[in-house]
Amino acid sequence: MKPFESWEQAIAHYLDLRRALGFKLRHETWWLPSFVSFLQEHGSDVITTDLAVAWAMLPGDASPTWWARRLRAVRRFACHHRAFDARTQVPPSDLLAAQVQRAIPYIYSDDDIVAVMAAAGRIRRALMSATYVTLIGLLATTGLRVGEAIALDQEDVDWRRARLHVRNGKFHKSRYVPLGPTTLAALATYAEQRERLRPPLTASASFFVSLVGTRLIYNNVTSHFAQLVREVGLTHVGDRRPRLHDLRHSFAVSTLRRWYIEDVDVEVRLPALSTYLGHISPTTTYWYLTGTPELLALASRRAERAWRATPCTR
Repeated sequence: MKPFESWEQAIAHYLDLRRALGFKLRHETWWLPSFVSFLQEHGSDVITTDLAVAWAMLPGDASPTWWARRLRAVRRFACHHRAFDARTQVPPSDLLAAQVQRAIPYIYSDDDIVAVMAAAGRIRRALMSATYVTLIGLLATTGLRVGEAIALDQEDVDWRRARLHVRNGKFHKSRYVPLGPTTLAALATYAEQRERLRPPLTASASFFVSLVGTRLIYNNVTSHFAQLVREVGLTHVGDRRPRLHDLRHSFAVSTLRRWYIEDVDVEVRLPALSTYLGHISPTTTYWYLTGTPELLALASRRAERAWRATPCTR
């Protein structure tokens, strides 16, 4: 007897298991039903490599990266399903391989951040101005993900312990983020402005609110930030396009730069930065440590000092 009466049950079991492990699986929710419909159209009741590749390469004018992502989704499902149906073929991992193109982050200088916050301060609507000044400042000084900041509720600010409680961050992980005195004071000022400026009879648990008193919407925030960036004249540097998420990269690079200047052991400190940023391991944090000329110069000087201090052996 088959463990699942239908492909629908098999897919639901797989998705529930993966979500329980913290994966969001936005594409798989509709990719996998599409794939099994493709199998059925071709008269197959089992996953085969040929059919998996044929489905993954739809539509025919899509990019190789798109094809590779679709095949990876099927491959993961096939690996799981093979435990229940030994006939299942698992496509090799190197089929339709495509190099992942990561956007090169724009590293904001302190002057850049001050300029963008000043532009936000010139927004005519007082509540919107206060919200964006404070939100941008918080992202720049804590390295929070944009979604994490938007999701903050008023109760998530621990005024006594000077920290934020980030709930259900990436992979549904929660953490506490310590705050410096100036950041805490800025949040307190905004909280007072929010209550004074928000529309009457509106109630929202959200810490940051929109003009109508509701929680901010991610797409609106990124759009307004892009407008502020254009207003102050920040432009592309080669392939680097100023993005809101790059404030997180800038925070990581700035922290590392400060550690090099203070001559601390960066390797020892890196796990602390990883925890602060909400990463699973320091390996993930390395993606954020984009080499800037200043950072590379500091690292080079440290390496040179270490080399000179090491006795020569012949």
